[in-house]
Amino acid sequence: MNLPHASRIAVVVLIGLLPAGAPAAEPPADSGDLAAVGERIRQTGVQIREDLKEARARLEAQKAREEVERKREAERARQQAAREAAEQLALKQVQQRQAQEAAQAQARRDAALKAEQAERAREAALNAKRIQDEQAAREKAALALQQARKSSGPAAMNDPTRETAKDRAARALREARQSNGPKAMADEGQ
Repeated sequence: MNLPHASRIAVVVLIGLLPAGAPAAEPPADSGDLAAVGERIRQTGVQIREDLKEARARLEAQKAREEVERKREAERARQQAAREAAEQLALKQVQQRQAQEAAQAQARRDAALKAEQAERAREAALNAKRIQDEQAAREKAALALQQARKSSGPAAMNDPTRETAKDRAARALREARQSNGPKAMADEGQ
């Protein structure tokens, strides 16, 4: 209730308290009646002032309650915003951790794949080297065999200290296998 509205009500109440049936042109019958009317008007004025004070007090109390409620609502909103911000932060941290774990897992898979590819390349290089060494040993053995055949004429058979072509080929094959390392030596027994 606002103050101008309260004063309007007070005026209406005052007017309502005036005697409605009394003629305005008629002079008052006696001075006792005038005193009673004056006293009644004074009491009505006092009552209106008290009513206005009460109305102001109620208005101030209402404003105070509304202010307290606004403050409570603002505090609730602030707390809600703080909770939501904390939840968003926690969610963001979880997402970052998951993304980091996914990136680490991908990095581990990539590293394992690269290691596997490197191992395959190393094995392929070793196989190529082994094949190349075996080819070289075969060529050397073939050359030794060819030389042994050339020198295996009648004079070579008469010399007992002279190495035969078969012996030279076997020695060349043995040397070729030994030059290939432990794997070639394992093949030598076959």
